[in-house]
Amino acid sequence: MSLHAQTSPMTGHSDPTLSLYHLLDQEVLANPYPLYHRLRSEDPVHWDPYLHTWIVTRYADVVTVLQHFSASRTPTPEQLTALDLPTLVPLAEVLVRQMLFLDPPAHGRIRALASKAFTPSRVETLRSHIQDITNSLLDTLQANNHMDVIADLAYPLPAIVTAEMLGLPTSDWKQLTAWSADFAEALGNFQHNPDHAPRVLHSLEEMCAYFHAAVQEHREHPRDDLISALLTAEVDGDCLSEEEVVANSIMLMTGGQETTTNLIGNGLLTLLRHPAQLEKLRAAPFLIPSAIEELLRYESPIQYTSRLAPNDIQMGGRTIRKRQAVIAVMGAANRDPERFPDPDRLDICRQDNRHLAFAWAAHFCFGAPLARLEGHIAFETVLRRMPRLGLEPGPVSWRENLAFRGLTTLPVTF
Repeated sequence: MSLHAQTSPMTGHSDPTLSLYHLLDQEVLANPYPLYHRLRSEDPVHWDPYLHTWIVTRYADVVTVLQHFSASRTPTPEQLTALDLPTLVPLAEVLVRQMLFLDPPAHGRIRALASKAFTPSRVETLRSHIQDITNSLLDTLQANNHMDVIADLAYPLPAIVTAEMLGLPTSDWKQLTAWSADFAEALGNFQHNPDHAPRVLHSLEEMCAYFHAAVQEHREHPRDDLISALLTAEVDGDCLSEEEVVANSIMLMTGGQETTTNLIGNGLLTLLRHPAQLEKLRAAPFLIPSAIEELLRYESPIQYTSRLAPNDIQMGGRTIRKRQAVIAVMGAANRDPERFPDPDRLDICRQDNRHLAFAWAAHFCFGAPLARLEGHIAFETVLRRMPRLGLEPGPVSWRENLAFRGLTTLPVTF
């Protein structure tokens, strides 16, 4: 959500057919890569007059934006009040405390404290339990010979895992998933679907109340989970406030859900559309880590993120003015032929695959190790237990969230 006023940079006529607004078209949403290709080749630093923002699509430029531009793009509650938008204040109060939307030194402080709680060893200890959850979910489907990958595996697996990590009742996973989807709407689609604002804000109110209650319960009854770890994390005498614990628990829940659900769904669809690569992976399961990186590159779960220019900057022959909004399209950068040879070809053995699906530098995805682990276990188990996996006939349906690329359903037979 970025409400900073933008004026046209007066760079001449801007081709309306290049606008990311066209992602609202179902055909373009189903395959955005021709649009990305045109942007990269025809106008790689493009002023989008519909979205009032710059669009950056080349790999090197996207890295520059992710590394050096400001992530602090959320208007403060005071700014929203001044703009006569008081209904959005509760959303801003959460976003301005999440590390995703902070610049140094505030970002480093929150991340360092959260890192004390979200350790690699904590993730690794979950490996056998994630396998058990995956097996349990597939056990209930094995006799059916068909399933919806999204509803039956890609949604519940990360929801249950994330709930357990945070220390929330796993029986709440469906409610947590619904809240996550609404919060992702605020992050990825808010400005395109203003009619959804009342529902999103109502969900946020419920979610904040839920997490405040959970934090209070964890204060009274500490245990070995992520919320307790966030409450007790300390660096040089500094601790997280309750509001910061709530805000970043919401971020971890949403990020853990969105990234992993979309990795599993997008990944299995991509493999089913490339049967030779699927059979290669079946024959050599040790390739799963390499395949996951290629699937993340090929159909990135998060397609873009927004930043603000820290100063007047020259890029691609254009002048981006200080505090102008810039959308860095990771989904386009991950198909840049200057960085990835033959980028539209799926190659699960691809070498030098430094994609941007998990962003870059200081804001590299906090939950990437967990998403990779869940993806690895999901792919390995599905391919092992479902030897004749195939797509059911008919078109697939993509979620109408422009930033988070994922499917609404993925019916398969086995």
